[in-house]
Amino acid sequence: MGLKPTQYRCASEALLRRYRKEGALPALHPLIDLCNATSLAFAIPVAVFDTSKIAGVLTVRLAHGDEIYETFGGEIEHPEPGEVIFADDSGRAHARRWTNRQSGWSAVRPETTQALIVTEAVHETADNDVSALMSSLAGALAAIWPAAAVTGMEPL
Repeated sequence: MGLKPTQYRCASEALLRRYRKEGALPALHPLIDLCNATSLAFAIPVAVFDTSKIAGVLTVRLAHGDEIYETFGGEIEHPEPGEVIFADDSGRAHARRWTNRQSGWSAVRPETTQALIVTEAVHETADNDVSALMSSLAGALAAIWPAAAVTGMEPL
């Protein structure tokens, strides 16, 4: 994708490096913590979005350069034209550089009632690995939040 691999690591690699360095991950939110643990276990990125912050459809596409991306610190950025982003119908970028850099705008918070969980991989055994990850995550979600409706856990 034209990115420097050591400057913009994939989300699962960055998470694993942080875990190896610090020996733990910060507790952010129970759903995020579960998804981070799953990402570590499978070495596959897992992104979690608060769907109430997504306008219309979320699409993975190349940026035009005029999309709005809000950092976790609240700063506004615009992805570079041609950068892979997750964008909604309003032109807001919810993730940059594939799933590496998620937006603070649609981050899961205590008031989140619906979330979209996205995982993807392109390595040789990705089909089997992503299926195993989704099965593990669906089981954990059902065990932790038995009243939650977990839908759409099928690979695309």
